[in-house]
Amino acid sequence: MSENNQNLSAWQRFLKKITKANELGKEEEIMTDHNYDGIRELDNVLPPWWVAGFYITIAISVFYYIMVFMGNYNQEKEYQDEVAQAKIEHEAWLKQDMKNHPEKYTEAKAYTDKAHLDKGKELFMAKGCIACHGIDGGGGIGPNLTDNVSILGCDFKSTFNTISKGGRPGKGMVAWESSISKEDRQLLASYVLSLRGTTPANPKAAEGDKKCD
Repeated sequence: MSENNQNLSAWQRFLKKITKANELGKEEEIMTDHNYDGIRELDNVLPPWWVAGFYITIAISVFYYIMVFMGNYNQEKEYQDEVAQAKIEHEAWLKQDMKNHPEKYTEAKAYTDKAHLDKGKELFMAKGCIACHGIDGGGGIGPNLTDNVSILGCDFKSTFNTISKGGRPGKGMVAWESSISKEDRQLLASYVLSLRGTTPANPKAAEGDKKCD
């Protein structure tokens, strides 16, 4: 054993043996005849981590091939099983959500009786609708709610959707569905519809091209 090898640890000697690593200062011994514009190359062995990784990859690929193409494993069946399980979990969640929030799964409806319209009026005042549409719905920053035309639609569904999702982009009408319950939005939409045909003190000029009956 050379003097240099005696100064190495057992692990260093092991790595040197399995990789045939060359010591610094002995480049001429492993210099190849290749010459590219004055650049010569050494005949070094590959790093041990690279060699190990290469053989591990081969072993894994052989194992994968046997398991996937020759064994009982089936990717399509695994996918179908997961889809089926996800469907079961979704149905369970939906059932529970319908139980906890039944209002989300019922069609919004308009109210026409005085008791509900009075509640809608209270919300119209309390939620700040009067700031844009006027205390009597005659309009201001926002459009007149009493005339026979509309920008986004005259029916209850359109009105409810405007309150829920917001008006035209950049016009200031925000979406209220995240801060007002579905019941309150129904009350508001019902009250807004009840304003049509009334006579406000200072009505704003009609806006929109949708004619309301």
